[in-house]
Amino acid sequence: MNYILFDGPVRNALLPFTFTRPVADILIGIMTIRQKWETRLGSTITTITEEYLSAKFPMVEMEENVMINAAYLPNDTLAEMVSDLKENQAIFKGDDVIAFFTNENQEEVDFDSYEIIQYNEDCITVEHTWDIFSKNDAAIRVDFDYLTEDRKSQPIPKSVNVILPENIFIEEGAKLEFVTLNASAGPIYIGKNAEIMEGTVIRGPFALCENAQVKLNAKVYGATTVGPGSRIGGEVKNSVLFANSNKGHDGFLGDSVLGEWCNIGADSNNSNLKNNYEEVKLWSYETEGFAKTGLQFCGLMMGDHSKCGINTMFNTGTVVGVSANIFGSGFPRNFVPSFSWGGAAGFTTYVTKKAFETAKLVMSRRNIEFDEIESSILEHIFEETKKWRKD
Repeated sequence: MNYILFDGPVRNALLPFTFTRPVADILIGIMTIRQKWETRLGSTITTITEEYLSAKFPMVEMEENVMINAAYLPNDTLAEMVSDLKENQAIFKGDDVIAFFTNENQEEVDFDSYEIIQYNEDCITVEHTWDIFSKNDAAIRVDFDYLTEDRKSQPIPKSVNVILPENIFIEEGAKLEFVTLNASAGPIYIGKNAEIMEGTVIRGPFALCENAQVKLNAKVYGATTVGPGSRIGGEVKNSVLFANSNKGHDGFLGDSVLGEWCNIGADSNNSNLKNNYEEVKLWSYETEGFAKTGLQFCGLMMGDHSKCGINTMFNTGTVVGVSANIFGSGFPRNFVPSFSWGGAAGFTTYVTKKAFETAKLVMSRRNIEFDEIESSILEHIFEETKKWRKD
């Protein structure tokens, strides 16, 4: 069977992260949503997404296909239901479609003519940017149980201080000595060829993905995920870093999400709690205003390729778009549009020529080419987000 993940109506609610990727490629827990479905269904999965992203994330359609709503994270029951779908069947949770069977000769999908199968159990969904960190605890636990079932961890080095070692799993090639791992509050997963440097203290739930790194004397609170090739240092709490991003120095990052290719300057901090303890509001690309999150703790949402200089201060509930460059003293405003250059004193447009030169250098350090596909995606985002920039 051919499986296809589609963005669905949540795509705009997940900006700025879905400016540069399908919903399926959001990282939450230990794996991306795409990887979660692929491992459970035993199949490579493609996506239906925005046209300007399709060159990088192409869709493969075959004679028979099952379409899956990427906002839904799989569990054992749901994955089995999806794999059992037959022609003219669809899975719904209430009024929301989770998955449905289709074929290449089908001109339109009319669910009134389908056999509707209701899914009535709980499952994790990603419908807002803040879900990525606020539901990361649950997502790590599900992924940990699935990935480690009937497998044996690499031995924990004798120099490591451990609480609840049976809740810790270390993949091949990982390096860690003279660190403290407390898995009593949640599991700790250390990925292949990852490294935790000396003096670090980690409380689970925690996921350190392949080739990721925790710097010397870091303090990490759950539920935190460090994506493949990313680096963290200082103090980090309940945050998710996508692949190849750096928060490598002292400073606090809490209740936050960083996209790919982000860099947080030394001694930078974000606030995750308002002084008056009120509910945090975040910029909404859908309403072009600030939306209630229902959260008391909410920090920084930073899109791909964005960066900040040393000693940058972010207010509670700050949203930074794609390819922004922030520096200087004071608090920048709590919505920084894509391709902005500046800080609290004001912003100008970060022209694509300069932005692309930086992206090319940054990606080359990880032996990844900044090619025409990448540049065309960012060009599209530059034009799409122009209305929010004020020179």
